[in-house]
Order: sequence, then structure tokens, then C-alpha cells
Amino acid sequence: MNRNLIITSLLLLVLLSTQVGSAATLKVGATPVPHAEILEFVVPILEQEGISLEVVEFTDYVRPNLALNEGELDANFFQHVPYLQSFNQDAGTDLVELVGVHVEPLGVFSTKYAALEELPPKATIAIPNDATNGGRALLLLQTAGVIELHPEAGITPTVFDIRENKEQLRFIELEAAQLSRSLADVDAAVINGNYALQADLNPTRDAIFLEGAESPYVNVIAVRSDDVDNSTLAQLAQALTSDAVRSFILEKYEGAVVPVF
Repeated sequence: MNRNLIITSLLLLVLLSTQVGSAATLKVGATPVPHAEILEFVVPILEQEGISLEVVEFTDYVRPNLALNEGELDANFFQHVPYLQSFNQDAGTDLVELVGVHVEPLGVFSTKYAALEELPPKATIAIPNDATNGGRALLLLQTAGVIELHPEAGITPTVFDIRENKEQLRFIELEAAQLSRSLADVDAAVINGNYALQADLNPTRDAIFLEGAESPYVNVIAVRSDDVDNSTLAQLAQALTSDAVRSFILEKYEGAVVPVF
């Protein structure tokens, strides 16, 4: 083979291998529905920009932040801002919001009653056992008019902040992921939108009371504070707030997930 041709071929191989090696990779943790589904939707979009996106699924609200803080992930997508702030305070982490993507309206669900007004005295209601989502559930029930909370409790009230409970409702605090499984054993449960969807419950159709779309609990992409200006993560944020993703969310979840961009 001609010596010049051999040299040219070798240079081409080196160039190609360098280009392949320079492709950016992002590892993002997420709960399955809708977060992982939304991330999977942008995989081909990011591939066109030379970014390989690996989606790592989690089924709880604690490990995704620990994995991000420990460097096992580049970002995560499962939580709203009040939860992120509470986690940072409790765990001593410094994770920050990169971009807000959607709201999952919190809903009250029941397999026994078609309306909150039908709940009998001393009915049992299951709520999330973490501070931010448990408080959010109680605030929702106050909005519905079934309890009244002490105003000074702010956005993270607990059951001890209930100052009026005319029907003597009883509250059971469970891990958020277990709430949909508790429906057969309680009169009602306040369930996060992602876990409701995972259990084939559509909040807009099946909830007997639903949080409004004006909710401040926007689900965000979270990153380590040192990575807030990372250009590859900026491309992820841009992809997740594109018109294509907005259309995907609206069509797939039919109001059970509401884009905020």
C-alpha cells in the first residue's frame, strides 16, 4: 500500500477516535414517572448535540440527592424546590436548582369515596412522611376546607399544627412511594403526582381534590453548586425546556403534569 495512503488513513483513524472520545456523557438520576420518561424523550435530542444521556432510576426521594452529592450522578430530576432546600438543610449538602421543568399537582385519592365531603367522621387519611410533602399535603387539605392549620406553621406544617379538625380526621404518615398502596387500607390518601401516575392513577381524572397549577412546587433539575455553569448541563436544561418537551408533556400526561416553561 502507498506509504502516503497509510499515513493518511492512520491520521483519519486518530481524528475519528478523538471525536468519539470527546463526546460528552451525562448521568442523571430520576424517579420513573414522569421524570425518567421525560429524560428518555430528550435522549435523541441530546445525541444530535454530541451528548450521551444515561438515565438512572430511583424509587425513593433520598438516594438521588446522596448519589448526586457523592459524584455518582451529574444531575438529578425528581424533586421540587422546597424539598431540595429542606434536604440541603438536613443533610448539609449544597445542591442547587438548574432549571424548573414542571409541576405535578398533588391530589387526594380514595377508592371508597367520590368526594372529600363524603368522608365520615374520624376517617383515616394517609399523607407523606417527609416534612415538605407532608406539609404540602396538610396545606392542600386546608385549602379543601377539611382542616385548619396554625398560620405560623408556614409551608412545612405537621399534624401538630392542626388547630381545627371538626371531623376528627386521623392522619397516618407513610413514605411517599407507599401511599398509593395504602388506598385499600385508608379512607383517603394524599399522593404525589409522580407516584400517582406510577400507580396508574391520573390526578386530573381520579383525584377527589387536586392542587392547582399555580403550585409553587416546581420540579427541577438539581446539580452540585460547582456545576451550575457547566455547559453540557446547560444543554440538558435547554433540551428539557424546549417546545418539543412541552408538547410531549401536554400530550402524554393530559394535565396530570403541567410544564412551567
